[in-house]
Amino acid sequence: MTSDRFARCVRATLGKLVPLLFRTRIIGATRIPAGGALLAGNHVSYLDPVLLWCVSPRPVHFMAKSELFVKGFIAWLLPRLWSFPVNRGEPDRTAILTATEILKSGGLVGVFPEGSRREADAGEAVGAAHGGAAFIALRAGVPIVPVAILGTERAMPRGASLPRLVKVTIVVGEPIDPAAIAPDAGRKERVALVTARMMEEISTLLASDPGGAR
Repeated sequence: MTSDRFARCVRATLGKLVPLLFRTRIIGATRIPAGGALLAGNHVSYLDPVLLWCVSPRPVHFMAKSELFVKGFIAWLLPRLWSFPVNRGEPDRTAILTATEILKSGGLVGVFPEGSRREADAGEAVGAAHGGAAFIALRAGVPIVPVAILGTERAMPRGASLPRLVKVTIVVGEPIDPAAIAPDAGRKERVALVTARMMEEISTLLASDPGGAR
């Protein structure tokens, strides 16, 4: 079985079961455009990429920290589920090129701009974000789709070894066109402005708390 067939098989089987266990619902899935787009969400749990990968209407290629690709079952599994590594804390040309290629071919790339999981009770809806997501979206010429994931902080908080089967809600916001934000500004300033807009949209979606997800 090829890698692509394996991933599609997982989506058709476990990908249907796992969201049911957490009573996962996705709101606004139709806002995800048909072509290439970068899905950017908040990150408080290991379940965040799992559930978004499962419920997305189209396959998502997640960018994950390179340490997960070193050895063991996870290192074997991730590439077979369309994920690819990124070296955090430094410009990773290979990861940028991989993401750009996927986006320009019409695929979805999933990222968590905060870089790593954060404490759910850290005071702010979202933390400080890195500029990589904005840079890649601008480079590839694709929209950024803000995503709010609510409930995973209770289902599997940071430090937990086993999940709890509680309700999870994923809210998809309106796509952001990075090209329309300060088009005459320099690259560094544009990346900062796009990043700020992206995180503002994610924060707004989190605050909306549809259906009492928290």
